[in-house]
Amino acid sequence: MEKFRIAVVDRDRCKPQKCSRECEKYCPVVRSGAEAVVIEDKAVISEELCVGCGICVKKCPFKAISIVGLPHELEGKEVHRYGKNGFVLYNLPIPRKGHVVGLLGPNGTGKTTAVKILSGQIKPNLGKDEADWEEIFERFAGTELLDYLKSLVDGIRTSVKPQYIEAIPRVYKGKAKDLLSKADEIGKIDEMVEKLSLKNSIERDVRHLSGGELQRLAIAACLLRDADFYFLDEVTSYLDIYQRISVAKVIREKAEEKPVLIVEHDLAILDMLADYVHLSYGTPAVYGVITNAKGVRVGINQYLRGYLPDENIRIRDKPIEFEVFQPREGELERTVLEYPPFRKTLNGFTLEAAGGEIKQSEVLGIVGPNATGKSTFVKILAGVLEDDEGKIERDEELKTSYKPQYIKTESDMTVASFLTKINPMVNTSYYKTEFLKPLRIEELMDRNLKDLSGGELQRVAIVACLLRDADLYLLDEPSAHLDVEQRTETARIIRRFALNTKKSIFVVDHDIYLIDMISDRLIVFEGEPGKKGISSSPLSMRDGMNRFLSNLEITFRRDEETKRPRVNKIDSRLDREQKSKGEFYYYF
Repeated sequence: MEKFRIAVVDRDRCKPQKCSRECEKYCPVVRSGAEAVVIEDKAVISEELCVGCGICVKKCPFKAISIVGLPHELEGKEVHRYGKNGFVLYNLPIPRKGHVVGLLGPNGTGKTTAVKILSGQIKPNLGKDEADWEEIFERFAGTELLDYLKSLVDGIRTSVKPQYIEAIPRVYKGKAKDLLSKADEIGKIDEMVEKLSLKNSIERDVRHLSGGELQRLAIAACLLRDADFYFLDEVTSYLDIYQRISVAKVIREKAEEKPVLIVEHDLAILDMLADYVHLSYGTPAVYGVITNAKGVRVGINQYLRGYLPDENIRIRDKPIEFEVFQPREGELERTVLEYPPFRKTLNGFTLEAAGGEIKQSEVLGIVGPNATGKSTFVKILAGVLEDDEGKIERDEELKTSYKPQYIKTESDMTVASFLTKINPMVNTSYYKTEFLKPLRIEELMDRNLKDLSGGELQRVAIVACLLRDADLYLLDEPSAHLDVEQRTETARIIRRFALNTKKSIFVVDHDIYLIDMISDRLIVFEGEPGKKGISSSPLSMRDGMNRFLSNLEITFRRDEETKRPRVNKIDSRLDREQKSKGEFYYYF
């Protein structure tokens, strides 16, 4: 297929004052007298003169340069570009009245940029320094987007739930109730607070809210505005599965009145919520392409297979596969840790944990509502906290490695220095193959920890946890801020690590797909959030998932094509059939 060439220079990574400028020195075009690469304060590459030799890419010590060949069909169809040699986006999703439209794709391929354009936060420049609206209208003439863009210029109102809700306490000071009161333009604040279970949060200062409370607050504020279109960027981060389903129902109700577009990585929620889905693909931080709308099941399955038939494009070297494996309870080896029933009281909250054990090579999944003590449970097992009666005795020979739920750092240390300090063997072929390459850590090695995004920091924290020499590993919400591919790779890495090294792993997470992919057994948490939590002893996957899903009142089935789990539509024939048999978890 004929290609045209784009050059992308990462402005943050390019540091001409710290390198020998070999990208400019060795470029054959520059050496012949033409200025294909020019270094001023940052490198600038002429895409017209670039011959695609790749020398500058290989010579750059900071991996700041990417040269990519794209099909000629995309040439001239740029929607937005972030400056000379910056990230470029092709195509846009289309909001549809009366429907929820989903946007699914890897991090860094333009999903948030698309939301910003459609919500009027940024004006598309068509890949140039600037474009006027007449040029933009001409570009989209004959498409469904033309009328939408014209209405955007005419002043339609949009409401946006941003991707990173952690910034809310920095830009708003005061009680959550006051924030919602300012946002409420439709007079439904009490109804929204009830549906999103915010009663215990609205009288508190925004600074003191948890991640899950901030997320629901941001969703409520977005949906309380009187807008013509609603855009929600990553609605499930920090939410437990109960809250995710409540949020999905509220968004579904809003879509009956006004168009809604959501960006989401939780396939279970996207599958249950969206009517149509656009896929984004490309090279993260280099370019992104957004496809035409597809039916949600067809779109998700094409994304997982990595091949888009309508576009005749392969977006991934290999498909994302959901393996159907039999539980290994009978095959598990010796007990690594046995813990008695224990109790923990903390700031008015009480956790009552049943006793249990974890075997060698086993992955124990932990599920349940937020604020029922899951993080407290793993902190006690990790030795970060002590139970009330000191029943959990510390075996000095049992070494543990713990990845906390919330990851924050202001360290100037580079990722390479940080990981090397944990395990000097990190740069060997084994660790590169098993950890660094699958989670794309190699491209982060020269970056400072404090400069990483939430998803990048999460990937580094997962690898750091598994690099430590320990017998027992505890990971609290490893899927947070990760896209679908990264979650799948994380699941594969954790399971392979447990099997190959005979290590034992506890994993707390709200992504049912991830828990289903990696767990041998399950611990189910129940209780009254914020007041009392009760944990089960480890259960078989069937017993544990049946108990968990029955509390949620949802049922699972497997997709015939990809074998991925799917949530049955509530009150559908299959949903009623499985509930009547008490089989909430899929059966064969």
